[in-house]
Amino acid sequence: MLRLRAADSQDEEGIHSLLERNGLPTGDLASSRAEFVVAREGADLIGAGALERFGTVALLRSVVVAADRRGTGLGERIVRELEQRARVSGIEQLVLLTQTAALFFERHGYRVIERGKAAAAVQASEEFRSLCPVSSICMVKALR
Repeated sequence: MLRLRAADSQDEEGIHSLLERNGLPTGDLASSRAEFVVAREGADLIGAGALERFGTVALLRSVVVAADRRGTGLGERIVRELEQRARVSGIEQLVLLTQTAALFFERHGYRVIERGKAAAAVQASEEFRSLCPVSSICMVKALR
């Protein structure tokens, strides 16, 4: 049975491994204070995603689904869960960087913006400054 829940300390190693296997940044996981949700099926960690908060703006980051579970709607469920958590906590805008999933996020209401137009606090994050290539597409979604 699939369970989607807030990550805890026992999930850290599995999240790190899943991100690395899928070519996503892990260099700032300890310092970023990203709040992860995880998807588990039994003991298997099959998906994750996180919010990194900057006041009323948050970076939607590290959305990943195990290769053998892609195309099942799990990524969509993770994004919806993160959006709901953001709304409840007063986040007004989500920002993300992607190299491969722009069409996926576009289908979920995100729009492309110039990287320099993102909120200054988000631009100062390690993900923006050094972890994601400058060729990454920057996208935003208003949650108000």
